[in-house]
Amino acid sequence: MNVKSVILGTAGHIDHGKSSLVKALTGIDPDRLKEEKERGITIDLGFASISYPDGLNVGIVDVPGHEKLIKNMLAGAGGIDIVLMVIAADESIMPQSREHLSICELLKIKAGVIAITKADLVDEEWLQLVTSEVRDFVKGTFLENAEIIPVSAKTGLNLETLKEKIRAICGAIKPKMINGLFRLPIDRVFTLKGFGTVVTGTALSGTIALDAAVEILPSMVSSKVRGLQTHGKSVDKAYAGQRIGVNLQGVDKESLERGDVVVPPGRFVPTKAVDAKLEMLAGAPVVKSRSLVHFYSGTSETIARIVIYDRDDIKAGESCYCQFRLVEPVIVLSGDRYIIRRFSPLETIGGGEILDPHPGRRKKKEGVDDLIILEKRSLKDKIEAKVKKARFNGCSVPEIEGWIQGEIPEIKSAVEQLAKEVKLIRAQDALLHSDSFNAFKEAVKSILTRFHKANPLKPGMSKEELKAKMPLPASRFPDLISLIGDIATDKDILRLKDFKVSLSMIDEGMKDRIINALNKDGFQPPLKPEIAQKLSVGEKDIGDLLKLLAKEGAVVRINDSMYISKEQYDKMIDRLRDFYSKKNEMTVAEFRDILGTSRKYALPMLEYLDSSKITLRVGDIRKFVLK
Repeated sequence: MNVKSVILGTAGHIDHGKSSLVKALTGIDPDRLKEEKERGITIDLGFASISYPDGLNVGIVDVPGHEKLIKNMLAGAGGIDIVLMVIAADESIMPQSREHLSICELLKIKAGVIAITKADLVDEEWLQLVTSEVRDFVKGTFLENAEIIPVSAKTGLNLETLKEKIRAICGAIKPKMINGLFRLPIDRVFTLKGFGTVVTGTALSGTIALDAAVEILPSMVSSKVRGLQTHGKSVDKAYAGQRIGVNLQGVDKESLERGDVVVPPGRFVPTKAVDAKLEMLAGAPVVKSRSLVHFYSGTSETIARIVIYDRDDIKAGESCYCQFRLVEPVIVLSGDRYIIRRFSPLETIGGGEILDPHPGRRKKKEGVDDLIILEKRSLKDKIEAKVKKARFNGCSVPEIEGWIQGEIPEIKSAVEQLAKEVKLIRAQDALLHSDSFNAFKEAVKSILTRFHKANPLKPGMSKEELKAKMPLPASRFPDLISLIGDIATDKDILRLKDFKVSLSMIDEGMKDRIINALNKDGFQPPLKPEIAQKLSVGEKDIGDLLKLLAKEGAVVRINDSMYISKEQYDKMIDRLRDFYSKKNEMTVAEFRDILGTSRKYALPMLEYLDSSKITLRVGDIRKFVLK
């Protein structure tokens, strides 16, 4: 990207001149609503931009300062890179000055500049006094060393100086993640005649192009990019860090709202619970576990119940790990920032970092070790913790990309490194932690060991039976089984590689008794239930023995109930050869006669011969295929 884009947000008390200053700096009036013009205050978000000769574009989000409109301020604060703190010379520091600064601190905005507006209304001595108050006000915050510039939108005092200071600060700002997944939290939805529905927002990461397919979540709307605009110009492609207007194809304005997010299809999942690190502001009231709060992230706002993990409540200035259970779903990633406000009366009380956007319920005995990793460790460690927590379900790489903030190449690199270190195991499109895979492998081996012990005559356990005993998605099972080196697969049967069924495991006398029983009546052998009855053996055991004898070639399986000995089978083939040496065709009656059996036995045997491609049925006769 040739042009660097930075988002600047205004902050400050109502009527301290934020919008007037923005208009003086840019020539654009950010107060776009009729009511704003009439009342002279910013009610909703306003937008403008400064373009510098070196190609730098600074998008400006002008936020309302009125206490009752803080939620609108929060909707614009999520994508801000730097802040322009505005304090009026004639009023100095006021309540929303403090609340806005606290919000910027909680959102971890790193840089900014302070403008003392309406400097033309006060004398130099008063201006110095206000400047001193402001310096004390920002002490200990990210604005502690920020430049304080007195300005006047009316006279133009220091406007060029302020613009140059903004440019200088932008030069040190870390660019947003252009190679991440595209995310555009929507802060405005409107329609343009001849174009249709347009949404605007600040792109937090990624890129978007004309004709790209998109989803708008959590409203679950699918669409296509019909047009793009940034900094007042139509473009073919837009990037993270820019203010973007997206003209959506085939979408009604009523189906979208502020708080929705424009994202690529199939990559993000709405959530109604997040695990987070919470930092309480100094002076905040005590918040008890399971209390209700207002929760803000990106441009979304919802009510949430806070569940504190390691204590019953949290006090001013303290921090903790907790879970927010949300009334409405949101689209967030691990690493996003959020703000909470008191349920009633409304006031900002804290905020922090979202650690896990899809956490599930946590038992007390689990502890918070994984949350410590998600807060403090490297991207690689965080991905390992995510996959480990997924246990047998595993995670796909696209799922990880839609879970955590990060450049896609960096996420893929971290996954590759973990795979090389054998901390993650690949099973087709899934990743399992090595601990989970080893637990799965040991569970499978244990189940098969018990099965072999209980069923010494069976060649193994069916895949379906074993799959039903494993606590993992059925789709994962084949891939994971194939990775276990100690398992042998024979079609749909699984066994331990060192397990072999042999007749040495049974009484050789039983083998002879079964074969004698099959030979006794020639080609009218007893069926499986009859053999079991004759030999006083359970039908299941006889079935296992017959399968074993068939596998070793001592008997031939005609169907599930009928077996003949190898001796009788060879006689049958010899008689067929002899018959077909004299005739080309054979009827069922002729087959019955050459074997000296009845139709009850002849038909199953012929069906076996047909399926084995020894004979070929043509109408009511058989031809000999075996040569």
